[in-house]
Amino acid sequence: MPGPALHLGAVVLCSHAGPATPSTTFPRVLLSGQPVVTIASPYVVTGCALTGTPTPPCVTGQWLVGAVRVLAGGVPVAVMTGASTCIPTGTPMLPVTAQPRVLVT
Repeated sequence: MPGPALHLGAVVLCSHAGPATPSTTFPRVLLSGQPVVTIASPYVVTGCALTGTPTPPCVTGQWLVGAVRVLAGGVPVAVMTGASTCIPTGTPMLPVTAQPRVLVT
């Protein structure tokens, strides 16, 4: 399914509204002047609101499915419509905004 490619400035949250930022990017490809994110890049989640329960809050996130045809350094580009998961909760990450110009499948 086509969707906007994710870059460093894209707003991504865990399912409990904790901001998630990529720990690495691919700096040779820029989208809106910021490096693109591939599915190989883990996300760091800070401020997950899942507290006060036996389940620990989200700490990291990872894209599982990205672009099919668009690669950066041989790795699929992360896309807004791709599948992801947060660790240790197993809930998905939620991309809120991304650059609107590059749509990938």
